[in-house]
Amino acid sequence: MKLWAAALVMSFSQALSAQTALVEGNPKSSVRVVVYEDLQCPDCADYRQMMDEKLLAKFGSQAAFEHRDFPLAKHKWARKAAIASRFFQASDPKTAISFRQTIMAKQKEIDPENFNTHLGEFAKSRGIEPTTAIAALDDVKFAKQVEDDYQEGVARGVSKTPTVFVNGEPFIEHFEFDEIAKAIQIAVDAAKR
Repeated sequence: MKLWAAALVMSFSQALSAQTALVEGNPKSSVRVVVYEDLQCPDCADYRQMMDEKLLAKFGSQAAFEHRDFPLAKHKWARKAAIASRFFQASDPKTAISFRQTIMAKQKEIDPENFNTHLGEFAKSRGIEPTTAIAALDDVKFAKQVEDDYQEGVARGVSKTPTVFVNGEPFIEHFEFDEIAKAIQIAVDAAKR
């Protein structure tokens, strides 16, 4: 009975995340590359750079790269960043992706005291009222979306970031481009059969 209940929770959680998932690449692809990430995590920033420079260039038309929020407790502004990303995603997914790229690139400049300033500057650069973006940090709907992703990750055994699943195969924290590219290629080839 416990396994059945866990499977049911997992199915519900995945269905919920699928409704709110931020996707890059080909959203219609059956090849799913799901990353649980913390926007304050340096290893996640490295993975983001790998995505931008290599993975999306090679597999962007063949795979769906789905983002899940997994803010770690040790990172003081990661949850706020995830909530802010949800705010941007609600109106324009491309802006949310740009926010994630920008915030990860500026991790060393950001601290809990100046996070809202960085958020406001990003919003203003996109023609969004900074006070609206900052106020969204208190939006319970966006906070719940982040928490749902986090709980889904916990249910899947995620404890470190980034944790990337390529059609279910995990890559955890430190991995090379060749390793994950091989797994994606195998998944792409299998999908063609």
